[in-house]
Amino acid sequence: MTGTDWSEMQPLLSQACWDTLYMVGWSTLVAVVGGLPLGVLLVLTDRGGLLQNTVANKVIGQVVNIARSMPFIILMVALMNFTRTVTGTTIGREAAIVPLAIGAIPFFARLVETAVREVDGGLVEAVQAMGGNTWTIVRKVLVPESLPSLIAGTTTTIVALIGYSAMAGTVGAGGLGDIAIRYGYQRFETELMWITVAILAVVIALIQFAGDHAARSLHRRGGRSGPAPKLRLLRAKEPATPDTGKAAA
Repeated sequence: MTGTDWSEMQPLLSQACWDTLYMVGWSTLVAVVGGLPLGVLLVLTDRGGLLQNTVANKVIGQVVNIARSMPFIILMVALMNFTRTVTGTTIGREAAIVPLAIGAIPFFARLVETAVREVDGGLVEAVQAMGGNTWTIVRKVLVPESLPSLIAGTTTTIVALIGYSAMAGTVGAGGLGDIAIRYGYQRFETELMWITVAILAVVIALIQFAGDHAARSLHRRGGRSGPAPKLRLLRAKEPATPDTGKAAA
């Protein structure tokens, strides 16, 4: 690649990086907002859950499984009419957010389900013994205690969305995938293609590092609630014992 070519491609790469981050950022936000309650609901309605409902659990689970198993390319094509209704177009980064977010919601929901199931059941029972309702248990126990795993799941979702956004670029969504196909593949600019691959690798590595660091930090502190509230909950459940020291005195 000549110096002139690079001076022309540098603004395109900068814009492509911004487009990729824009698509992934908004898609992640929608995926978290939609997938978090869906994943928690899968746990609550399961057998032995606080809102046990076998029929609802099976219906929600099947919908999530079907949506999660659909290849992203097929999902983009299937949602074109819906995307046009929402954004007014099927081309560009705004249009790409719709299938990206819808594809990521069931993916993140399953990660949320796995994270919430890891919460110690004793904490849930302790809050129930203190008179806490389902919403209190979700807000005070399930979500805070699973927060490190939720952050790890969000990181995994972001990495997956970066790959999906590159795939979306092949059908006119913009971003680094679009640059790699239009210039790297169709114009045989192999060096440019490898540059986009390197940029994607660096971005993914930075996101993975930040996510892992945040998850480890929260895990060492025992989640957002910390170890002290755990002990208070457990002690509140234990029956009071007489002060044997004073009795002996």
